[in-house]
Amino acid sequence: MIPYSVLGALQFAPALRRRGWHRAVGMPLVLFGLVTALTGLWMAQVYPWPEGDGEALYAMRLIVGMAMALSIVRGVASLWSHDYAAHGVWMLRGYALGMGAGTQVLTHLPWFVFAGGAPGEAVRAVMMGLAWVINVVVAEYVIRTRLTAPGRVETRQPRSMRVSSVQGAQG
Repeated sequence: MIPYSVLGALQFAPALRRRGWHRAVGMPLVLFGLVTALTGLWMAQVYPWPEGDGEALYAMRLIVGMAMALSIVRGVASLWSHDYAAHGVWMLRGYALGMGAGTQVLTHLPWFVFAGGAPGEAVRAVMMGLAWVINVVVAEYVIRTRLTAPGRVETRQPRSMRVSSVQGAQG
């Protein structure tokens, strides 16, 4: 998880992208990301639940782990088809989900400061889920603003996000 967190964050630095860093570190990061997602799924299945965890949090962990793995796989598939915009979109989504554990510290902090003690199952599930939601919302905001930024060479949506012209004409 630590290599994925640190090296993944550096993937967004434009200066490093121009120097070949992005490509050199990209494939190991795909492996780190998939290992992170798949071990998270495995841990949810195998390890006993910590105190305060319940079925809602278990379900969220399964959904997030599968969504993270799927996002990374879709990012690689987009790269293979030379859809670089979609590659960036899917990899950002996968990274945002993977970084949920860091955001969970922030969602738990107000509880510990103001309420104290261990939260119950429902409160813990809300705080944990809120962290993933925050990360996804921020990622989607970045995706939307980056795709429409002034001066951007390609301002169209990636193929994987577009509605086909047939669907658009019908809807």
